[in-house]
Amino acid sequence: MDGTPRMVFLGFGKYARADRIYAVEPITGDERGGGRRTRVWVEGIPDPLVAARTERTILHDMGQDTGGSDLLDEALAFAERVAEASSEGRVDLADLGRRARKLLEASTKPGDAQHLF
Repeated sequence: MDGTPRMVFLGFGKYARADRIYAVEPITGDERGGGRRTRVWVEGIPDPLVAARTERTILHDMGQDTGGSDLLDEALAFAERVAEASSEGRVDLADLGRRARKLLEASTKPGDAQHLF
């Protein structure tokens, strides 16, 4: 990195400098949903910003290792989309099946004799 502060995308056109973010908190319960995933505290701004991205994704973009994997992040995002779609009553089972197969196939080791589907 060339010393230039990294900008972190928070969603919905919001960005914050990585070196100014001092806390992230996942939003839970009834407050979560509709693009509300994480509260982000930024130096110089009295109230937290509401981010449309998860705290793990924000921390990753800040250069922090959260111990997760890309596959796990993708699986969690998929589960979140399924939960939101089902609560709104609009579930496309064919699309969900394709996405689930893709995730499951990505989790097998290359050269495994067994194929999932």
